Amino acid sequence: MSEQIKHECGIALIRLRKPYQYYIDKYGTPLYGINKLYMMMEKQSNRGQDGAGVAVIKLNVPPGSRYISRYRSIDAPPIAKIFQKIHKKYKKSVKGHKDKLLDADWQKENVAFTGEVLLGHLRYGTHGLNSIENCHPFLRQNNWRSRNLVVAGNFNMTNVDELFNKLLSLGQHPKEKVDTVTVMEKIGHFLDEENQRLFDLYKDQYTNAEMSQVIESRMDIPRMLRRSCRDFDGGYTMAGIIGHGGAFVARDPAGIRPAYYYANDEVVVVASERPAIKAAFGPEYDDIKEITPGHALVINKDGDFAEHQFIAPIEKKSCSFERIYFSRGTDPAIYNERKELGRLLVPQVLKSIGNDLENAVFSYVPNTAETSFLGLLLGLEEYLADQRQQAIELGVRGEDLKKLLTLRPRVEKLVIKDAKIRTFITDDDHRDVLVSQGYDTTYGVVRPGIDTLVLVDDSIVRGTTLEKSILRILDRLGPKKIVLVSSAPQIRYPDCYGIDMSKVKEFVTFRAALALLKEHGQSDLLYNVLEECKSGIWNDRAHEQNFVKAVYDSFTYEEVSRKVAEIIRPADINAQVEVIFQTVDNLHQACPNHTGDWYFTGNYPTPGGNKVVNKAFVNFMSGVSVRAY
Repeated sequence: MSEQIKHECGIALIRLRKPYQYYIDKYGTPLYGINKLYMMMEKQSNRGQDGAGVAVIKLNVPPGSRYISRYRSIDAPPIAKIFQKIHKKYKKSVKGHKDKLLDADWQKENVAFTGEVLLGHLRYGTHGLNSIENCHPFLRQNNWRSRNLVVAGNFNMTNVDELFNKLLSLGQHPKEKVDTVTVMEKIGHFLDEENQRLFDLYKDQYTNAEMSQVIESRMDIPRMLRRSCRDFDGGYTMAGIIGHGGAFVARDPAGIRPAYYYANDEVVVVASERPAIKAAFGPEYDDIKEITPGHALVINKDGDFAEHQFIAPIEKKSCSFERIYFSRGTDPAIYNERKELGRLLVPQVLKSIGNDLENAVFSYVPNTAETSFLGLLLGLEEYLADQRQQAIELGVRGEDLKKLLTLRPRVEKLVIKDAKIRTFITDDDHRDVLVSQGYDTTYGVVRPGIDTLVLVDDSIVRGTTLEKSILRILDRLGPKKIVLVSSAPQIRYPDCYGIDMSKVKEFVTFRAALALLKEHGQSDLLYNVLEECKSGIWNDRAHEQNFVKAVYDSFTYEEVSRKVAEIIRPADINAQVEVIFQTVDNLHQACPNHTGDWYFTGNYPTPGGNKVVNKAFVNFMSGVSVRAY
């Protein structure tokens, strides 16, 4: 994606299942857990660079000893800052106590972050302020261990207003109307109720001093989640650890947001991405399991674990954008899917260049598009192999055969991002100047007036960087034509499940549809859609249907693509510009197990998604530049 889109958060959870002394003896350090957590978080740093946080809970420490440790940071780079602080604190704590370095009991009583339950979070701030208070994990404190709650997650709720009102009906007074607060307090409320239920059940059999152990050993975490999450609407992977050592990771019923786990006799670990688990603990990929949608992986105080259904699963709609761009491409399944996305674009690319591979130059931008680019090259090689076979069967000989046998796709590095130029200053006018200078190109490899340039991108969202920078730079090389190839389909609709794409006016495909409506004298359609959206919101049926689909219904996919090319092509360049988008059918073929395609089709997996897109359109027509959830 040549323009930056802030997207999802990431989580990492580790539960050490052996006595703490076991890890010190085997691995020679009391920081085994924290070191593994660091590796898991670094391997997911693609998911969050605005902030990070770590929380650790110690099991079975004596009263009077601190058993919860937490650090959060928004300083860049946040992961490194947090773990530098942890290691600095550790060195200070053990100074003068070299004889205690391998004593687990002493370490746990005297040194922070030496615990058995560890939770890490990487934050990508979509709309919220980037302050330390917005960083996960969030902590809900209490003087009873089993009432302390730490929560971190990769989630966005579409029904925050309803959840907020639910808290009010429970008698609470939330400090903010945001999903992080409502989720935390709602789970916390039912954690309190679970504690009270067990207290009432056993109070006649045990003393107050004994009750804490009884509650901790018999706490029904799945029951707590069933009661607290039953009216959530959104995409979420929520991780929580309770003060006594219980833990859970709950995944939404459509499986929108990812969650994976691995367990052996030493650890249970959970992460947003499989490569993080692979890098830290080395299991085979087949041994890393996906948490079932609508289920929570629950780890009890004693280290036993199991998946429990806490909400009824619905049709699985795992986010396909995860596979196209956001997730780490070293996952073998994602790597192969991205290659297939590129390979499936070959027929469209060949049609665009008139099958003239001899006069075409292929490249890609940004680096994350390299895998789909490799897939495109693979498909072109397959095409050439077929052409050679047909030529031999037809009896082609001599120079014509030699030319065909030696023909290869021409590959060049044409777009290079200058990492030293920063483009996120707030002055829009000056930012455009920097954007235009943020990329460079390689001169002398394109034949002016002869060659067609084919540039592969992960996706085209706003088109701003293409218009302001990349197309102008490529035009300096003098190509006859520039073909921009998106491995993702046309992004037409906003996301409301955790990715920063919430305003329809920012999508170049939406702008293209508006332009087409105007050209065809159909602009009145916008007001018809507006009335449908307003009526739906007013009559509480906006969640039933995506009325905004009508904006695109009058035009073919190709018509929208051509209009996108017109919009992003600067008037002062010489080259023709064509834009090719992946088809939705090809997306499903390449990523058959991840069919969450609402960005492209408008088919939202939850009712809240329809409500959000309809509200987003009302905001656009009203000139209101705020998110719709």
